[in-house]
Amino acid sequence: MIVFDLKCGAGHVFESWFGSSAAYEEQRAGRMIACPMCGDSEVTKAVMAPNVAAKGNRRSGATVPAEPGVPTSTMPEPPPEVVKAAMAELARLQAKALEGSQWVGGSFAKRARAMHEGDEEHALIHGQATPDEARELIEDGVAVSPLPFPVVPPEARN
Repeated sequence: MIVFDLKCGAGHVFESWFGSSAAYEEQRAGRMIACPMCGDSEVTKAVMAPNVAAKGNRRSGATVPAEPGVPTSTMPEPPPEVVKAAMAELARLQAKALEGSQWVGGSFAKRARAMHEGDEEHALIHGQATPDEARELIEDGVAVSPLPFPVVPPEARN
């Protein structure tokens, strides 16, 4: 796993994990990465502070920010097995949260809005929405949330 700091066109900086640099490039090219704050899918890698060990004559925990006003972490990088276990637990929790939820595919925004406006009975649903559709739903007060991991549509499963 590899983590990148990403930046959207609106200037929001966020962190995202990928299986490899090639996986990041493939997802970016396919516009499959979106800013969690605004939904913008025009993302680039942000400047990251290098993870450099402190010299032996320095106090532990002392860091120098990569950019003025941008804090850097003093936490050590977790071992790969810890990251893998955390990702597996997040995937398990997402699967549990989706139990009893109906896949509605590309009609997610339409269905969520209809439920919000009282035109359709409330139900647990999940599906796909464009960043613009998601932004409009949020601006209109419709309670939606992005999922941390992609969902394989039922018709695409083996």
